[in-house]
Amino acid sequence: MKQKKNSAFHWILRFAAQCRGKMVLSVLLAVAGAFCGIVPYFAVSRIVILVCGRQYKLAPIALWVLIALLGYLGSTWFGTASTMLSHRSAFTILKNIRTELTGKLARVPMGYILDTPSGKFKTMLVDTVEKLELPLAHMIPELTANILVPIFMLAYLLVLDWRMALISLITIPIGLVCYMGMMKDYEIRYNRVLDAGKNMDAAIVEYIGGIEVIKAFNQGTASYAKYTDAVKENQAAKATWFRQTNGFYIAGIAIMPSCLLGVLPLGAWLFQRGSITAPVLITCVILALGLVSPLIQALRYTDSLAMVDSTVREIAGLLEAEELHRPAQPVRLDSSNISLRDVSFGYGDQEVLHRVSFNVVPGGMTAIVGPSGSGKSTVARLIASFWEADSGAVELGGVDVRNIPLSQVMDTVAYVSQDNFLFHLTVKENIRLGRPDATDEEVFAAARLASCHDFIAALPQGYDTLVGDGGGSLSGGERQRIAIARAILKDSPVVVLDEATAFNDPENEAVIQASINQLIQGKTLIVIAHRLSTIVHADRIVVLNYGQVEALGTHEEFLEDCPLYWELWNAHISAKDTGEGDLQ
Repeated sequence: MKQKKNSAFHWILRFAAQCRGKMVLSVLLAVAGAFCGIVPYFAVSRIVILVCGRQYKLAPIALWVLIALLGYLGSTWFGTASTMLSHRSAFTILKNIRTELTGKLARVPMGYILDTPSGKFKTMLVDTVEKLELPLAHMIPELTANILVPIFMLAYLLVLDWRMALISLITIPIGLVCYMGMMKDYEIRYNRVLDAGKNMDAAIVEYIGGIEVIKAFNQGTASYAKYTDAVKENQAAKATWFRQTNGFYIAGIAIMPSCLLGVLPLGAWLFQRGSITAPVLITCVILALGLVSPLIQALRYTDSLAMVDSTVREIAGLLEAEELHRPAQPVRLDSSNISLRDVSFGYGDQEVLHRVSFNVVPGGMTAIVGPSGSGKSTVARLIASFWEADSGAVELGGVDVRNIPLSQVMDTVAYVSQDNFLFHLTVKENIRLGRPDATDEEVFAAARLASCHDFIAALPQGYDTLVGDGGGSLSGGERQRIAIARAILKDSPVVVLDEATAFNDPENEAVIQASINQLIQGKTLIVIAHRLSTIVHADRIVVLNYGQVEALGTHEEFLEDCPLYWELWNAHISAKDTGEGDLQ
C-alpha cells in the first residue's frame, strides 16, 4: 500500500525509538559538560581580579586554579560520556535504518528493484546511511549545548552589566549577514553536491561490476562515459559549492569572534567614568571571549543539518514506496492449482500483457513459449509474486494471490531461473537457504538428487567450501545445480522454471535436466523455455505473442494448426542441427 509521507524529523524519532533515553541523557551530559567548560573562564576572571587587586596569597589563587581544573575535568568527563552515549545511539539508529531498508526490499514489487541500479541500493544501504553516523552522534548533543550555554552566559552578562552584554553581541548579526549570503540557493546547490556524490558511488559500483566486459573489449576508464561523467560532475559540484560559499563562510567566521573590538573600548570608557568596577569589567571581557565560540560551532552544523535532512528524505523515499498488497494472516488453500484470469500488466506506462487467461495443469507440466518479448518471463514472475497484476487476477488454490501473504506464496512456489544467485557462503549454507531448519543429511540428499554431490565433494573443503561472490568460483552449470538442490530441499508443490535449461553445453544440459526431473516429481510444473525440445511432452503448452495468448494445446496439436508454434519449432530444430554440425 502507499505509505504516508512523513518528515525527516519523524523518521529520525522512529529510528531512535529504542535509544531515546540514551539520546536525552547524552544531551544532558553535553550541556553539563559545556557548563563545566565555562567554569575555567570564571576561575580565570577571579584570579585576574585577585592579581589586579594585589591579593597575592597562594591559597585563594590555588583554590580558583583547582576550580578551573575541576571544571576542565568535568567538561572532559561529561563530554566523553555524552559522546559515548550518542555514538551508541547513532549506531542503533543506523542498525534500525538498515534493518527497515532490507525488510522493505522484501516487500516491494520485484520490478521496483530490477528497475533501480544495484549500485544505488548499495550506496544507500552502506554509504548513504553511514553518512548519518557522525551528525547523529555529535550534532544532537553538541548543538543543544552550543546553543544553551551562550544563552546562559548572556543572561549572566546581563545581570553583571546590560551594556557590556549587548556590546558583546554586536559582531554576531554582522557575522550572520555573511552566513545569510552563503544560504542563498543553499538547498539547491547542496542537493547537487549530495546527488553528484550518490551518482558517482552508483557509477563506480556499476563500473566495477562490468570491469570484465571493459577489459574484454579493451575499453579504458575514459571510454566508460557514465563513469567519467559522474566523476566529473562530482568534482564540478563540489568545486562550485566551495567557490560560492567559502567567501561568505570565511568572512562570517572571522567577524563573529571579534567581539573584543566593541567590548574593550566600551568597557574601558565605562570604567574610566566609574560606571563599572574592575572585577565586573574583567569578568565581562573574559566571558565575552567564550560567548561566540559555541555559536560558531553550532553554525558549522548547517551542512550537517542539510545533509541529514536530504539523506533521511532519500531513505524515506524507499521506505514509503508502494508495497505488494498482501495480508498478514495465512489463508486456507484447497489446492496448489494456478490460474490466470484476464491478467494485464505493464512496466511503467508500457503494457506488456493484455488480458492473459489460462489454467496450469495440476500435478503436470505447463509450458509457456513464444517469441522474444512476448511476456513469458513476466508471466512466470507474476505467478511467483515478484509483481502484482495491474488488472485481472493470478489465482493460487482458487484464491487471488493478492489475498495471500507473500510468505505463504513463497512457501508454495519455488522459482528457478537460468541465473540463480549464490551468496558468498559455503555450498552447504547456500543449499540450506531452501529450508533453514534442514539437517546436514537432508542437504546432502538434496544435493545427490540434483546431481551435484560428486563435484561438491571434490571441492577443497567439500560442502564447507565458500562459493565466492555470486558463486563466482563455480561454473554456470554448477551454480545451476546447487540452485536446483536448494529448490529440491524447499519441496514446494509448485515449481516455476524460467529458462532453467538454457545452456549451450549439451552434456551439462543433460545433467541439469536430470536434476530438474528429480525436482518436479509430484509437483505442478510451469516451464518457460526457448528450447522447445525440452517441452514436447508437456501436458499443456501456452503460446504467447505480443503479450496475448495465441493458442493453448499440445506439441502435436500445434504442429498441425498453430503457425507461430510451427515457426518456433522449425527455428529451434534448425539451430540445433547447426549446432551439432558445428561440433562435428
